[in-house]
Parts: sequence; structure tokens; C-alpha cells
Amino acid sequence: MVMKIADETGLIQQDVYKVIQKTLDHIMDSLSRGENVELRNFGVFEVRERKQRIGRNPNKPEVVVTIPTRNVVKFKPGKVMKEKVSKGPKSIPYDPKDFDPAVQSNSVTSAAAD
Repeated sequence: MVMKIADETGLIQQDVYKVIQKTLDHIMDSLSRGENVELRNFGVFEVRERKQRIGRNPNKPEVVVTIPTRNVVKFKPGKVMKEKVSKGPKSIPYDPKDFDPAVQSNSVTSAAAD
């Protein structure tokens, strides 16, 4: 991905890598604080609580194991992604302005501001 973006934008691969990594770091930080992260037209990352449940070892079904409550990340794809994935890569032309923050205000938001 880094090489492809660097080729398409003319940026240095190291700079592209730093931007991608920083973006992912901020998404993980927001999720770890329990905040949802919305990337317009791409999708929404949500933190959900998975309730405590009972599990069993398939090799020893008589042994009951309690699986504790925990937080998990759920991803809900956005409209553009759903359409593109369901119809194939050539079906919906890529329009950079769909993802350009300068063109769309609030293109990347989270539930709470940093």
C-alpha cells in the first residue's frame, strides 16, 4: 500500500509510511478510549462490549469455561465501500473528492475530539 500511494502521489515512501502509521495509531488510541471512529465513505469503527459467556473445550465437553466480558472492535462499512465491494472494483469509479477533507468538511471524525 505504501509503495502504491507513493507512486500515485509522488511522495517519498518513508513519508507515506509515517502518515499511514500515525493515522492507524490515532484510530487505535481513540478506540482504546472507547470512542467510535468514522472515516467518511469508508466506514465506522465501533467499540462494543461482548458479554460474559460460557464456552466449552471441544476435546473435553464436560469442562465448562467462563469467557469474561471484553471490548471488541466492530467495523461497519460505509456506503461507497459497500457498493464497490459488492459490485466489484471496476463498477464504481474512484472519485478522490469523496475522500478529500478539503472538499468535504468533517471527512474524518471521532465520537469525541482529541
